[in-house]
Amino acid sequence: MNRKESIITIIQTRTFMFAVLFALLLVSAGDLHAQAAKKGAYYTGKYPNIFLKAGYSEEEIQAKLDKVYSDLFEGPNRIYFEVGDSMGYVSDIKNHDARTEGLSYGMMVAVQLNKKDVFDRIWHWSVKYSQHQTGPREAYFGWSINPETGKMNSPGSASDGELYYVTALLFASNRWGNETGIDYYAEARRILDAMWKKDGTGGIHHIINVEHKQISFVPEGGGYNWTDPSYHVPAFLEVWADFANDGHEQFYRECVDTARAFLHRACHPVTGLNTDYANFDGTPHSTRWMPAAFRYDSWRVPMNIAMDYVWFGKDKNWQEDYAGRFQGFLRSQGMNDFADQYNPDGTKPEWILQAGGFRKLRHSLGLISTSATLSLVNDVDPELDFVHKIWNAKLEPYEDGYFDPYYDGLMYLFSLMHLSGNYQAILPHQTE
Repeated sequence: MNRKESIITIIQTRTFMFAVLFALLLVSAGDLHAQAAKKGAYYTGKYPNIFLKAGYSEEEIQAKLDKVYSDLFEGPNRIYFEVGDSMGYVSDIKNHDARTEGLSYGMMVAVQLNKKDVFDRIWHWSVKYSQHQTGPREAYFGWSINPETGKMNSPGSASDGELYYVTALLFASNRWGNETGIDYYAEARRILDAMWKKDGTGGIHHIINVEHKQISFVPEGGGYNWTDPSYHVPAFLEVWADFANDGHEQFYRECVDTARAFLHRACHPVTGLNTDYANFDGTPHSTRWMPAAFRYDSWRVPMNIAMDYVWFGKDKNWQEDYAGRFQGFLRSQGMNDFADQYNPDGTKPEWILQAGGFRKLRHSLGLISTSATLSLVNDVDPELDFVHKIWNAKLEPYEDGYFDPYYDGLMYLFSLMHLSGNYQAILPHQTE
């Protein structure tokens, strides 16, 4: 081999070595990225208890959680009522009905706190009085039921009800198995499989707009073509992708990505506030019954974002920025004064949505609660002001007599569960 050939050989060898080294570095970086993406509690099983960090003891935290659960499900002002030997329902007391929102929330509370009897009772009642067994809406749920007569006030579905029912059933399957009286997985699959059969015939669709890959406001009529930001719960769709096993896993994963991107667009760049209803591009959506603004539904958005942050941590940079903007805006209004309805830019709305016969702005327990869940986001609440605020809050009538143990109460209970590490993604064989 002459000198020229030797040099060429050396160059080729080094080039190959550099290529191999570069490929190894890429693989290593990819592994590190994958590991970083799996540091959420969904993967580690480690759910933070922010109340402990704030100085409260395990005994105090459990006692508070037990009391609020008892108030809502067992006490004189309860929202849960048992019927006969095998059924029960959750009622929106102020509106004199049972709605899929509260029924499915009650099931989520029950599976999280390992209260199987309560879960089963609500499910049996839901199937008997709310679930359509035949026709174009088969397996869907009428969103509002008169609990005294058992008749539907409305046969149509609110898409978040089905979202929560399916997720709660999948969790129940993972926690209790499917051979203890109810085949939870089969019930979840029945709803999911029915969704995929609904192609617009009779005006009924999938609860997710399959073109936009976003959950609809309602799965029928014009409501299929816009949405409610508080229905965007990416953490739940991650669960569907992992445990539904219905052949649509990739679709659900794409919906997860779309939900996170949607929330970026729907939340105001300064205040973090979103409107109750929105178009699929995130712009506000007004209806004939309500001009667009941050109102009661919107309170759930910070809680949903905090849950996604803790469970999966795949959108941390934006979520940390959002949490700072949202809590920062409320602080700017006064920690003891921020209202429960705003325009997205932080100004007060001209039109106020009434509740329970009252039409007024108030400093609501529900928003106090869900805004506190954002304290789970790193460094957003260094003094833990929002944590202490929810700790000192009480589920009791306001000074003017208005009292809402249903929505205020459920947001309060959900938030206490999140902040104490008791609202978790329940994986198979997780019994405690």
